[in-house]
Amino acid sequence: MTAKSANDSARITYADVEVGTELPAQTFPVTRATLVQYAGASGDFNPIHWNEKFAVEVGLPDVIAHGMFTMAEAIRVVTDWVGDPGAVVEYGVRFTKPVVVPNDGQGATIEVSGKVGAKLADNTVRVDLLAMCAGQKVLGMSRAVVRLS
Repeated sequence: MTAKSANDSARITYADVEVGTELPAQTFPVTRATLVQYAGASGDFNPIHWNEKFAVEVGLPDVIAHGMFTMAEAIRVVTDWVGDPGAVVEYGVRFTKPVVVPNDGQGATIEVSGKVGAKLADNTVRVDLLAMCAGQKVLGMSRAVVRLS
């Protein structure tokens, strides 16, 4: 079964999905400018997110993306699919690897895919997400519970 996108005229309903229904995968570019913008919006100015010298001094390979930024980008696959951010009832992840963002004009790319892992009670489904960057899984146990109509 193919999932409908948020742009379809009809909303996704509980009856529309089955375990294994795949959500449209997305890629999210991350540059140093993205990190500065996120730092300003979030108030998280930890230098590991913008100062390469500092990041390397504390043992990181380079500047890394904010964990909460990575988490926010991943859930966009779900909110875009369902068409309503308010439908997300629960969301959690485990941070497994940092998203390293080199200062090379290209930055990094977070690749996110998802599928319905379980149909639950009260018109809710569990969506399991896979977030990858540079061939490495950057979020583990990334799951969202979504209420469908």
